[in-house]
Amino acid sequence: MSTSWEFITECLRNELQEYGALLGLFEDQQANLLRRDADAVLALASSLEEQVRRAHAVREHREQAVRLFALSISERADSTLRQLIHHFPAEVHPLIRALMDEINHLIHRVRRGARQNQVLLARTVEAHEEALRMLLPDSFTKTYSPTGAVAHAGAPAWQAAG
Repeated sequence: MSTSWEFITECLRNELQEYGALLGLFEDQQANLLRRDADAVLALASSLEEQVRRAHAVREHREQAVRLFALSISERADSTLRQLIHHFPAEVHPLIRALMDEINHLIHRVRRGARQNQVLLARTVEAHEEALRMLLPDSFTKTYSPTGAVAHAGAPAWQAAG
């Protein structure tokens, strides 16, 4: 495997592409959550899982390339790309920094999108449970944990409808 700056740059571009695709899926999921399109949200779940795996795989591939490069120039294997950048031609430093910065920015946006979607999903479930409690009040009981937290125990819908 080549460990030249060209190869590492290609790895960074691939990583950028995969994180961009992941961000797009989270944005699609959020749009479907806001439209209350449960089928579309469910359909996106497997696509999201697969995209997370792809993004993780290309990140590992890039990290391996950086490790190999570090070892090839007698640096520590755990050196970061930022620490090694001075070993590349000066004219490619801005490109590599820009790619790393954009990847970090996308990772931040992906994490923020994932948190937002998690909150939306939790609120959707809460609203659904509240609607069921209003429709079938005898099917739900409140219990309290030893710490005082409220838990709602409900009969499964197929039993409550009987």
